[in-house]
Amino acid sequence: MIRVLVADDEPLIRAGIRMILTSAGDIEVVAEARDGREAVETARSTAVDVALLDIQMPVMDGLTALAELGRAAPGVRVLVLTTFGERDNVLRALGHGSAGFLLKDSAPQELIHAVRAAAAGNAYLSPAATRHVVDTLASPAATVRAEDARRRLAGLTGREREVLALLGEGLSNADAGARLHMSEATVKTYVSRILTKLDCDNRVQAALLARDAGLEPSAG
Repeated sequence: MIRVLVADDEPLIRAGIRMILTSAGDIEVVAEARDGREAVETARSTAVDVALLDIQMPVMDGLTALAELGRAAPGVRVLVLTTFGERDNVLRALGHGSAGFLLKDSAPQELIHAVRAAAAGNAYLSPAATRHVVDTLASPAATVRAEDARRRLAGLTGREREVLALLGEGLSNADAGARLHMSEATVKTYVSRILTKLDCDNRVQAALLARDAGLEPSAG
């Protein structure tokens, strides 16, 4: 079972999310929180695999809670859930280590898919969030980011660049291993080494760097 923490200041929203996730069969909502501070405290004391955080919450907002969770409960995968699709929120959430971002008006099946993806160690962006990221990557500031990304990737070995390119495509360790003919454990070792070299907190940040640098998987 995937253990989920739901943090939102609206009881009806929490109840709706609980109902959707419980219907999946392999997901259990083990805790709820009314604000970011309560979410962080709950994650410290409760075994949680995935946390769903609303951005707009009292006491402590979701983005601040996301950063706190990275320190207090680094093993918890965090999905940011909000009604606000602004580009800066998407990028800030990813920059703070979010495993993904989706809107509250997403279809129930999309919510379930996002939780499963996060629990499996994969990244998830809703179509709306992806559009915001693509728009930003096409902006003038993208040139500066691309130069910085290429500079940071210069220290990677050829094999590490191959693994990183597949992270940029959103592949899991198992799928990347199948593509590169190596074991999942070996890919995991490479990913850990890549994150250290690039000074990234998680694979989502590394994947964004790969995209910024224009890194593409090798043919075949």
